[in-house]
Amino acid sequence: MALLDIKNVRVHYGKAEALKGISLEVAAGAIVALLGANGAGKSTTLRAISGLKRLTSGEIWYQGERIHGLPAHEIVRRGVAHIPEGRMVLTTLTVKENLEMGAYLVQDGRELAGSLERIFDYFPVLKERQKQPAISLSGGEQQMLATGRALMSRPKLLLMDEPSMGLSPIMVQEIRRIIREINSEGVPIILVEQNARMALKLAHYAYVLEVGSLSMQGEAQKMAHDEYVKNTYLGG
Repeated sequence: MALLDIKNVRVHYGKAEALKGISLEVAAGAIVALLGANGAGKSTTLRAISGLKRLTSGEIWYQGERIHGLPAHEIVRRGVAHIPEGRMVLTTLTVKENLEMGAYLVQDGRELAGSLERIFDYFPVLKERQKQPAISLSGGEQQMLATGRALMSRPKLLLMDEPSMGLSPIMVQEIRRIIREINSEGVPIILVEQNARMALKLAHYAYVLEVGSLSMQGEAQKMAHDEYVKNTYLGG
């Protein structure tokens, strides 16, 4: 049984249909890439999973439980963490306060301290800057903070929306390393990423969304050699 099973999901924004009956699965421990042009429905898919966007119809099952219709905080409680496009860190709070916001469901002080140390192991720069306001961080450091905040909840499924957007090539490589490291610890990831080449190198499986519909799917390595994918998303 898949960890996550999306069945014939439709989503509207007003009269506009953003998702047109898509179905996809995420296996335990896998990285799944969602590819597609701007407006294809990738971010909407993540918002539907995390409870930020209500379905028009269809079903979303997670760990054998139907989760569509649950409020977002209940989906977080079940182990799904969402890193939105644009990072959305709380710029007036310190780095440490942002991280603690990600662990708002954690009641045990020792568990919270352990989670913080784990994040600081991943991102030593955040430990160095934990007392600084988040607005003082670079774009790449804010992406690390957004990722660390999501990991503070110790997720069983991580949704990442455009983690490399606007970053320098060196920082893109760092984000790529972090994604691999997180996944190596057994956390499955749904990766929405305009850098399709990077996404396919990281992913085990991939789906292509075009104007709200799934047009292709398959093993990521095979997709990377598909002529249509190469010409459309990898620059030939």
